[in-house]
Amino acid sequence: MESLTGKIALVTGGSRGAGRGVAVELGKAGATVYVTGRSTRGRSTNNWPGTIDDTVSQIKAYGGKGIAVRCDHKNDAETKSVIERIRKEQGKLDILVNNVWGAHDLSIEARPFWELSLEHWDTMFTAGVRAQLATNHFAIPLLRENEHALIVHTTFWDEDKYTGQFYYDLAKNALIRMSYGLSIELKKDNIAVLAVSPGFMRTELVLKHHKSDEEHWQESEELIRTETPYYVGRGIKALASDPDVMEKNGQVLRVGDLAKEYQFTDIDGQYIPPFTI
Repeated sequence: MESLTGKIALVTGGSRGAGRGVAVELGKAGATVYVTGRSTRGRSTNNWPGTIDDTVSQIKAYGGKGIAVRCDHKNDAETKSVIERIRKEQGKLDILVNNVWGAHDLSIEARPFWELSLEHWDTMFTAGVRAQLATNHFAIPLLRENEHALIVHTTFWDEDKYTGQFYYDLAKNALIRMSYGLSIELKKDNIAVLAVSPGFMRTELVLKHHKSDEEHWQESEELIRTETPYYVGRGIKALASDPDVMEKNGQVLRVGDLAKEYQFTDIDGQYIPPFTI
């Protein structure tokens, strides 16, 4: 696989969770990584652990280059400004990882659709699906100026099984179709567009919910099948480093399958198979 040295990447929703894991792994591989999100040092959304500044500090600790840019991707002007800044500072964009996801702002309840608040639409579609769509809208003209590029959408997929939460299921499948449609439209530009599905991740918020941490998670039976956010990061890094990634254009790829194909493990040395419902 190729090094990512000289590549410019944008990872949205990079304050914590999958976004942080992806940004750190791309940075470790040599890419210059722009990290966006709402949480900045001293001003974290909902006082949650993790900020874009923390993510950049972690990238730099590994010898990489990261640039934190506060952005609320529900605001089109702010999203457009991020792309304009990348164009001005770098002149190109090679890798776009669409990870921004607003559903954390509302508790995801596993109840029948008709009993759920319509607010779920706003958190999952306005702050999730549309936010990723808008990032694509502003970024694709810059990506098309390259000889080749990569767009990844993080989502969840388990061979068309219903996830059990109507809005979550609808939103995650919308991201898959977004990836597929763009893969067709951008194929002639040699831009690979993929959807990548991690498993049950031990994110900062998941550990907080279970009153646990990375040193004690194995004590919780509910966390036994989990993986760290760096696992999906390593999967996306492998894809970004693969000169033949266009062969996967338009596909939904599970991280456990990528680990087997590209021969990587989670940061604790474990191979975690694809998550199933």
